Amino acid sequence: MSESAVIMSMPRKQRSAAEIAREIGPEIGRLSDAAQDEDTYVAESFALLKQAGLLEVGVPAELGGGGAGPDELAEMLKTLGWYCGSTALAFAMHTHQVAVPAWRWRHQPAARPAVEPLLKRLAVERLQLVSSGASDWISGEGKAEKVEGGYRITARKRFASGAPTGDLLVTGAVLEEPGEPPMVLHFALPMKSPQVKVQSNWHTLGMRGTGSHDVEVDGHVVPEAAVSLKRKSGEWHPLFQIISTIAFPLVYAAYLGVAERARHIALGIARRKPDRHMVQIAGRMESEFMAARLAHAHMLATVRLDAPSAQTVNDIMTARQLVGRHAIATVEQAMELAGGAGFYRDAGLERRFRDIQGARYHVMRTAQQQDYAGSMALGLPVDKVY
Repeated sequence: MSESAVIMSMPRKQRSAAEIAREIGPEIGRLSDAAQDEDTYVAESFALLKQAGLLEVGVPAELGGGGAGPDELAEMLKTLGWYCGSTALAFAMHTHQVAVPAWRWRHQPAARPAVEPLLKRLAVERLQLVSSGASDWISGEGKAEKVEGGYRITARKRFASGAPTGDLLVTGAVLEEPGEPPMVLHFALPMKSPQVKVQSNWHTLGMRGTGSHDVEVDGHVVPEAAVSLKRKSGEWHPLFQIISTIAFPLVYAAYLGVAERARHIALGIARRKPDRHMVQIAGRMESEFMAARLAHAHMLATVRLDAPSAQTVNDIMTARQLVGRHAIATVEQAMELAGGAGFYRDAGLERRFRDIQGARYHVMRTAQQQDYAGSMALGLPVDKVY
C-alpha cells in the first residue's frame, strides 16, 4: 500500500490537516492546470476539500470537528498553496472564519454561547463560510436599517472569496441612528437568500480561481437575535484584534505555499545547466524565501501567545508586510533564475508570478501598517489607525 493510501485509510483524528491536503493536493493541482486560468472558480477543488473533511477541520474536536489549531491549519493552507494558489487563498477565507470562533470557544468561556451554535453547525452540516474581508474592515460597509424584529441590509460586499459555492456570508453593515455614533452590526446571512446575489465580476491579474466576486445584498432582513456583535464604526474593537491576530497567518500561509512552489520549479529548471550567474540568482532567491518563512513563523509564534491585543496586531501586521514582500521577491527571483523557460505557461511559473501579487492587497496596506507601527513605537494611540 502506498504512503498516501495509508494516510487516507487512517481515521481522520490520526491524520493531520496537512497530510490530508498532501493527499488531495495533486488532484487539486490537476484541476487547476486544466482550468488554464480562464477565471474558472475552483468549485471541484472545494468539493474535494469538503469530501476530505477539511471544511470542519478547525472546529474543536469536542464539538465534532477535527480540532486543528492555527499551526496545523497554516501548514494545510501552505500545502494547498503549493498545488493551487486560488484554492488555498479562497479556502483560507473560510478557514479563518472557523478558526476565530474556535479560538474564542477555547479561550473565552463567556463567548461560548455565542460561537458554539455556529461551530456545531459547521461540524454537522459542513458549511462553507464566505468572508466579506476587506470590505468589512474597521469602518464597516453597507447600510443596516432598523425594521420590526431586525434590520434590513443593503450592501455590496467585495472580495467575497468562494462566493459561488458558499453557504453563509459572514459580514456586517453600518447602522446610523439620530443622536448615536455609527454602529457596525455583525451577522451571518444565507447565500441562498433571494435578496443575496453573486455578481460575476472577478476578472483579475492573479488568483483568478478564487471566485471573489462582489456579493450584493438588497433588502435581506437579519433578525435582531442573529446580530452577534455591535461595535463603533471606525475604531478598533477587541474582536478585530482577535481576527487580525489569527486570520492573517492563515491567509499568508497560502502565499508562502505559492512562493515555495515557484522556488521548486525554478530550481528544477536551473539544475539542467547551471552557471555562475544562476548560482548567484539562486542564492538571492533562497535568502528571500528564508526571510518569508521566518516572518511567517513569527506570525504563528504571535498566535501561540493566545493574547490578542494592540501589540499582537502590530506584530502580525508588520510580519504580514514582510511575508508578502519577501514572497513576492522569491517568485521574482524564481522567474529570473528560470530565464526564458519560465516565460512559458507550461513551466508553471507564470501563474505563480501573477498569483503572488495578491499578497500586496490585503489589509493593512503598507502605509497604514507603517502608521500603526510608528504610532506604537512612539506611544501614540492606535485605536483609529487601520
